[in-house]
Amino acid sequence: MTQAPRAAGAAPTLEDVARAAGVSRATVSRVVNGVRNVDPAIQKAVRQAVSVTGYAPNRAARSLVTRRTDAVALVVSGAGVEADGRGPAEEGAFTARVFADPFFGRVLTGVVNFLRPRGMHPVLMFAETSRARDEVVAYLRQGSADGALIVSTHAQDPLPGLVAGAGLPAVLYARPSRPVGISYVDLAHRDGARLAAEHLLERGCRRIVTISGPLDVPAGRERLEGFQEALAERGSSLPPVAEGLFTQESGEAAMERLLAEHPGLDGVFAANDLMATGACHVLRERGRRVPEDVAVVGFDDSSAASACRPPLTTVRQPVEDMAAEMAGLLLDRLAAPERPVTSVIFEPVLVVRDST
Repeated sequence: MTQAPRAAGAAPTLEDVARAAGVSRATVSRVVNGVRNVDPAIQKAVRQAVSVTGYAPNRAARSLVTRRTDAVALVVSGAGVEADGRGPAEEGAFTARVFADPFFGRVLTGVVNFLRPRGMHPVLMFAETSRARDEVVAYLRQGSADGALIVSTHAQDPLPGLVAGAGLPAVLYARPSRPVGISYVDLAHRDGARLAAEHLLERGCRRIVTISGPLDVPAGRERLEGFQEALAERGSSLPPVAEGLFTQESGEAAMERLLAEHPGLDGVFAANDLMATGACHVLRERGRRVPEDVAVVGFDDSSAASACRPPLTTVRQPVEDMAAEMAGLLLDRLAAPERPVTSVIFEPVLVVRDST
C-alpha cells in the first residue's frame, strides 16, 4: 500500500485514506467511527491506510457534528456504605479491593483492546456510594462520555436502574439481579459449575465440599446451583457449603470451617480462583496435599489460578472477550439507539492443571 500524493504540508484527509485503501470515503468514515458491521478485511485495509497516510481525526470538529466524545465510562459499581464521615476511607477500601482482584484488570484489558483501534478510550470511574453514583449519572447526562460500561459488584447496586431510568446508553457485565432495560454480557455459570462437579467425580472424589460466592449475587447463586444439580444427577448427596465473598481471605475462612466440620473431605470446588487459592493455602497449612489428598477446582481462570501452588484446575470465564463484546454492544447502541435490549451469553471451558 502506497501513500497517495497530496499538497505539501497538508494534513491527511478521509479522501486520502479512501484512495490508499481502495474504498469509498463513507466506508472509511464507518471504520473510523467504530461501526461494527463492516467486513473485517475492509476494516484491516482502512486501518493500514490510516497508518500509512498518518490520518488523525479532528476530534473537536468531529464532536461538534456527531455530539460524540469518543470516551466511554468504565464504571466499577457497588452498593457500599454512604459517605458519612467514613466515606473516603470506605471509598479507598473499595478501590483497593478492585485493584487487588485480577478480574477487573482483565475487564479493562478487553475494553481497551476493543476501543483503542476504533479511536475511543475508557474513563475509569468508581460508584460505591450514593454520592459517587450521582456523579456518574451527572457525568453521563452532561455528555462527558458517550455511554457507560458497568461492572457491578453487589446485587443491590442501584446504579443500573438509575442509568436505565435516565435513558442513558449503557451495557452491563453480568446479568442484573433485578430486571433493568440494559443490554448485558454474561457467562453460562451453571454449565461451568457442572464442569467442575463432573471433573471432581471423574477424578474419584466422593466427599466433596464447596465454597460458594455471595448468594445474593446471581453468579454466586448460579455457580452453587449448577454444582449441586450436577452432583445430584450423578447420585451424590448435596455438598456442604460455606459462603465466601470472592476474596482469598474469605476462601481461607470458609476452608477452615469446612475442614473443621468435614475433616474427611477429598474434593473442593471454590466459586472463584481467589477463594480456591485461599483454600489451597489452608489445606497446605493443615498438612493436606493438593491434589493427592484433596482435589481443588476454582473458577474464572484468572492470573490467580496460574500463580497458585499447585496451579489451579479451573473453569475459564473468557473475561477479555466478554468485556470486548460489552464494548461492542455499546457502540452498536450508540450507532443505532433504537436497537432492542439484548444479552450475549458465553460458554465456559474446563482448564485442567495440577490441583486435581
